[in-house]
Amino acid sequence: MTEPQHRTPEPTWNAWGTAEDAEPLPEHLRELLTEGLGVPRRDTPSVPRELVRVRESELTEVARSSLEDVVGAGNLHTDEHTRLLHTGGKSTPDLLRRRAGDAEGAPDAVVRPGDHEEVELVLRACARHRIAVVAFGGGTSVVGGVSPDRSALPVVVALDLARLDRLLELDTESGTATLQAGLRGPEAERLLRERGFSLGHFPQSFEYATIGGFAATRSSGQASAGYGRFDDMVLGLRVATPRGTISPGRAPASAAGPDLRQLFLGSEGAFGVVTEVTVRVRPAPTETRHEAWSFPDFATGTAALRKLTRTGSSPTVARLSDETETWLNLATSELGESAPSGGCLAVTVYEGTSEHVEARHSEVAELLRAAGGTSLGPEPAAAWDRGRFHAPYLRDALLDVNTLAETLETATTWSNLDRTYRAVHEALSGSLERQGTPPLVMCHVSHVYPTGASLYFTVACARGEDPVAQWRQAKRAASEAITSVGATITHHHAVGSDHREWMLEEVGELGLDVLRAVKEAVDPEGVLNPGKLIPPE
Repeated sequence: MTEPQHRTPEPTWNAWGTAEDAEPLPEHLRELLTEGLGVPRRDTPSVPRELVRVRESELTEVARSSLEDVVGAGNLHTDEHTRLLHTGGKSTPDLLRRRAGDAEGAPDAVVRPGDHEEVELVLRACARHRIAVVAFGGGTSVVGGVSPDRSALPVVVALDLARLDRLLELDTESGTATLQAGLRGPEAERLLRERGFSLGHFPQSFEYATIGGFAATRSSGQASAGYGRFDDMVLGLRVATPRGTISPGRAPASAAGPDLRQLFLGSEGAFGVVTEVTVRVRPAPTETRHEAWSFPDFATGTAALRKLTRTGSSPTVARLSDETETWLNLATSELGESAPSGGCLAVTVYEGTSEHVEARHSEVAELLRAAGGTSLGPEPAAAWDRGRFHAPYLRDALLDVNTLAETLETATTWSNLDRTYRAVHEALSGSLERQGTPPLVMCHVSHVYPTGASLYFTVACARGEDPVAQWRQAKRAASEAITSVGATITHHHAVGSDHREWMLEEVGELGLDVLRAVKEAVDPEGVLNPGKLIPPE
């Protein structure tokens, strides 16, 4: 068992990440908002911490005593500060509510178990006392996945898995590692790299999200073209439920009936709490190479990516910005002569041994050039790599200056990609224009497959009088557009509470019956993250 050596700084209660990494919006971007989007020049800062309304804890003394018997008095917290830090996730609506001083959704207590057995005992105690349990890793959900729901159970505890932060086993011969669920992305990567391996999973939430969260949401990292999605990497799980432990997965592949891992991958803590994950790992790369490309338009670029995925020699990272996102990147970059002059920017990154990188790069470059691409050299791609985890901080800076900014994503087949792109773009633009706040809508392809790709949209516009309702209306329009064209309601942000209304269209009534049956089997008292994943009957 490997002990962790580094601790993540405490997150900010009203923004992404930590206060040390936050930056104000540069003046030239603020001018761009005013001149280009008509955003009135007005500061909209968060309320001070002392004005935040944190609900009173309703945890009874009997329940407290029962939980303290499991984890110890020092690992059960009901103070306002700790509960505030576990009040929902990091979506724009989450942050807008907290920035306005509303923390009424705070859990009644935060419980920090120390191992799998303690997790299981906490779940059993909560089932006895009829207390809802929200498993909490990095708290980076952007779809309401960790927001307490009291509609059925009035008392809620956040089950913080931060103490489950070990690399339990590394099988160098098989290329597998068993990691505890509370281990954060950077620490997991550090522990593996010390032994010469890498997980290769780098979502935008990488700096704060956890191994358990990756599994519970079917996370997809920015290097998915080379390493695959996180659920592709999972060989086995250990899951605690109020009824006991289940440990699906014991071999690289099996024909022993349906794969029970799939019931818990993406289940968002509604079917059980993932405490350990056994994953495929690979030798850490010895070389990294960047190259950016320009395509005359989005259609040409997506056609090139489609051809690329069918060669079987994809780069580690492959992503493509549409014309609007490329323009904004150009307007805000310091690339100078290496910046694209227009069209659409594509980023490719290659990792591996020198020989492997050189072979893949040569093959991909030849294909992209033949498909209409023009090489821009390494610097635009390297610049993206350096700043790829910083975008959420820009969102916070925009919220400070009267601007609403948020993202959403979907995926579909190649033949349906353009239709989906146009439908979602029009839905977002139309909804926000009708509300009197015409937006800037940008998009990029962030993950590619032989049969299709994901589309990741970013929206910015002036804040309305009620920005939470403003975004809710726009997101509803986009979600209805996504389902109407047959795309998926979510590619890697999970379901949470925000997307569950559209699960009927996603899986059908019989599919929902199957999910409800699983829920009843593992959680008959309904204490596991209620209000998520499964819409009410």
